[in-house]
Amino acid sequence: MQSVDLTISLPESMQLPTPDYEGYVVREEVLSWRVRPGEGVVCFLSLVVGDRRRCREVVEGIDAVRRFDVAPIDHDRFYGYAEMDLRDADASLLEPFDDRGLVIVPPIVYEDSSRVRMTALGTEDSLTGLLDGFPDGVEIDVERVGDHDRLSGSLAGRLTRRQFEALSVARELGYFEVPRTASLSAVASELGCSESAASTLLRNAEARLVDAAIAE
Repeated sequence: MQSVDLTISLPESMQLPTPDYEGYVVREEVLSWRVRPGEGVVCFLSLVVGDRRRCREVVEGIDAVRRFDVAPIDHDRFYGYAEMDLRDADASLLEPFDDRGLVIVPPIVYEDSSRVRMTALGTEDSLTGLLDGFPDGVEIDVERVGDHDRLSGSLAGRLTRRQFEALSVARELGYFEVPRTASLSAVASELGCSESAASTLLRNAEARLVDAAIAE
């Protein structure tokens, strides 16, 4: 068995009918989905980091959403369950995943409404069929192909919103590059806080991720 890490860029016609996440969703990780073709419904269970109240307001205003429930984890993390109309575009996008020799390793990460990152596990034939089966207009960037030797699970979901923001800013600026190309003061300036506060955010976030990857 092998696995492949993909970044999928969706054309506008295949994007979920949700407004841009900017301002109220930091990250969404799809943990599971199920298609009920007889009812014309696709169901999603996601872990969301963001503004729960605002997210509910936005989602409940979308005509294609038949049901939306949330289960809070803490002040800025929650599980969201949605049932949406199954569009023809959704069916064509999901069809390549129906191969019985294929397993999707959660989470599926929505960076925004058009870019999705995911890992698929399967035989060489099933992975080839997946890559060849996406409909026209979908752009696929293969990040890695090889043996699947990693534990799965949501790491970002263990972070607070502010910790996730601190890591994202630090990474974007080059704080984690070797050699480092950005200073702690640059990260703090971008975050709008003191160097001491930025350092604490980064250390606490790193400790949670290390615990998740090693201690558990």
